[in-house]
Amino acid sequence: MLRFYWELGADIIHKQETAKWGDGFIARLSRDMMTEFPEMKGFSLSNLKYIKQWYLFYNRDNVISQQVVGQITQIPWGHNIAIIAKCTNITEALYYVQNTQLHNWSRSVLVHQIESGLYRREGKSITNFSATLPKPQSDLAIQTLKDPNVFDFLTMTEKYDELELEKELVKQITHFLLEMGAGFAYIGRQIPLTVGEREFFIDLLFYHTHLHCYVVVELKMGEFEPGHAGQLNFYIKAVDSRYKQEGDQPTIGILLCKSKDKLVAEYALSDIHKPIGVSEYQLSRYLPDNLKRSLPSIEELERELAGLGNHKEHGTGNRESQEMD
Repeated sequence: MLRFYWELGADIIHKQETAKWGDGFIARLSRDMMTEFPEMKGFSLSNLKYIKQWYLFYNRDNVISQQVVGQITQIPWGHNIAIIAKCTNITEALYYVQNTQLHNWSRSVLVHQIESGLYRREGKSITNFSATLPKPQSDLAIQTLKDPNVFDFLTMTEKYDELELEKELVKQITHFLLEMGAGFAYIGRQIPLTVGEREFFIDLLFYHTHLHCYVVVELKMGEFEPGHAGQLNFYIKAVDSRYKQEGDQPTIGILLCKSKDKLVAEYALSDIHKPIGVSEYQLSRYLPDNLKRSLPSIEELERELAGLGNHKEHGTGNRESQEMD
């Protein structure tokens, strides 16, 4: 069907250019095709306009190839519409087309990734992977990380601490894993590590199914400090000693901080022999402490909505409340 849409888009452009027909032609074409093929969907006026827009988007430079056409016709039509509506150029659009095929994104996940600017963030972390990991492991690891990480699914108070941030991320683990990227499998938080007679705790521990390695994640509220790299290096060594098994690749560390000086981070990682990446994180929504305490929790809202649903099913309640439902 999408191959047909592509050819139809070309025909529409050709007719309008050669015959100087305006949008009235598309409206007439829509009526004719719905009459001729009443059992088929996709010939509404709005959809024909989307088909025209889709064709023009990828033909803006007249360099469209059959390989590109093959890619864009392998993902659902709704995904295609979302991509051309939200992307500014063909390179960015094809990035999302290819990742949709690779990761089997739903349309809602695709829209989230576009709106969070994944194309501009992927592979932008400061790392020492090229010096500490063999190829192609290093290249894949670099592409796995993004900078910044956007935790816009959290609603935090302005005076949060690292432990609160960690707890909230775990509560929203599905969103957290989506932001971290494909391949991350969550193992646990505050993982204890005994070294000598002392016990240390890792903030978050993951296993990456594509990189085949453990991933230690440390959260820092403030600006990156060189000492953070040394601490993470120590944790990576401990995880390698305790968890890493035959077939596992070297453990990777990710330091998520509120801000960083790029040069300081590069200097700090230059003499570290374990693979570490440094990325910032962003929280886009804050609530004042007093307001957050006064709002109902997600669990309370769910119970209330469930009660309203049962109330409606039994036919009780006045008309005004039923309309609000």
